[in-house]
Amino acid sequence: MTEKNVETGARAGGFHYAYAIVASCIAITFLPCALVLSCAGIFFTPVSQYFGVATAEFTLYFSVLNIAQMLTLPVAGKLLSRLDARAVLSAAVVLCALGLAGMSQCQAMWQFYVCGAVLGVGVCPLIYLSVPTLVNAWCVKRVGFFVGLCMAFTGIGGVVFNPVGTALINSGAEGWRTAYLVFAAIVAVGTLPFTLLVVRSRPEDKGLAPYGAGEAAAGDGAKAELSGVPAERAMRMPAFFALAAFCGVITLNQTIYQFLAGYAQSFADTMPAIAAASGIVASAAMGGQAVGKVVLGAVNDRSVHAGVVLGIGAGVAGITLMWLFPGALALLLVGSFLFGVVYAMTTVQTPLLVRTVFGSADYTNIYSRVSMVGSLMSAVAAVLWGLVVDSAGGYPLMFVLGYGCMAVCLVLALFSLKARPHVA
Repeated sequence: MTEKNVETGARAGGFHYAYAIVASCIAITFLPCALVLSCAGIFFTPVSQYFGVATAEFTLYFSVLNIAQMLTLPVAGKLLSRLDARAVLSAAVVLCALGLAGMSQCQAMWQFYVCGAVLGVGVCPLIYLSVPTLVNAWCVKRVGFFVGLCMAFTGIGGVVFNPVGTALINSGAEGWRTAYLVFAAIVAVGTLPFTLLVVRSRPEDKGLAPYGAGEAAAGDGAKAELSGVPAERAMRMPAFFALAAFCGVITLNQTIYQFLAGYAQSFADTMPAIAAASGIVASAAMGGQAVGKVVLGAVNDRSVHAGVVLGIGAGVAGITLMWLFPGALALLLVGSFLFGVVYAMTTVQTPLLVRTVFGSADYTNIYSRVSMVGSLMSAVAAVLWGLVVDSAGGYPLMFVLGYGCMAVCLVLALFSLKARPHVA
């Protein structure tokens, strides 16, 4: 059976197995990624109070988690490119479940740090590599849309499970233990059926051609780069270093989100209504992130250049509205929402830029190394912005530096696209 016939046969019933792969990716981002990363904050205060320690002493586990991710990325990239994705991703899910279950049993801070390392190793291939790797392998059209759709569920998972976790935490003096244990069970029961039974590394494993194979691709973002540059060669190119720097700086810029609620609360004396809406301000950014991921993905399918400009433009507009019109709640919320769009670039624009610049042949190994810079930045970004906010410059300085971060990202992204090698 020829590739064309295989593809036609896959469509005869109106369904391509690539949709099952996308569903699996959604399960991965909605459950383990969201429960480990997007829901971490609800535990910070109750666990710290339970053990009678400073919040920073407990949240240090999250820095350990990020460092573990950084160290795991190149290894995970190699494993995912060489081994069956079912084995790698299922092992990662098990580690996430074990890490969360371990958190429920901890009796001392050092034990949380050990569990943080386990969580970092487990969630690393899930949040950074699983979606772009599988979507790249299974699709040659609508790649950006599918990546954006799947990654949007990290935020949606946070919206769904943060209230569930909070209710469990408030159920008793050690409700946080129950919440961690329930989260562990949800991760294992909800995700392993997909990673074990549904996921396949590539269409050939099911006797299929990729979704959209043989169709004309429209725009540089939708073009299927089935060949590409080997990682060893790519890592010596200026475009690689530009993309690595882009990943780090866009991650630094993304972390401003964590301080938007504090920015609203800083007006407690002059505009108490704005301070009281701090939670809504943060939620608006999360909404912008979820919508932004889908929109950016769809725009990238037509033009990666347009995706870069849209994301950065939205971020600049968002900061401008929040900074200049903090007393107008509607504009503050719009600004926070728009900033959520540039936040979305971290996990959507970065992998699509890597694919566009270097192709798909050795994509996983290249992207894993680019992502190391972002993971390292995640470990220190909150501390850096905290120092900025606590300085004499305060929130205005944070916004000015945010402008600078986005300008640098725009230059780096456009340079990488201009300097990309010709992929045969």
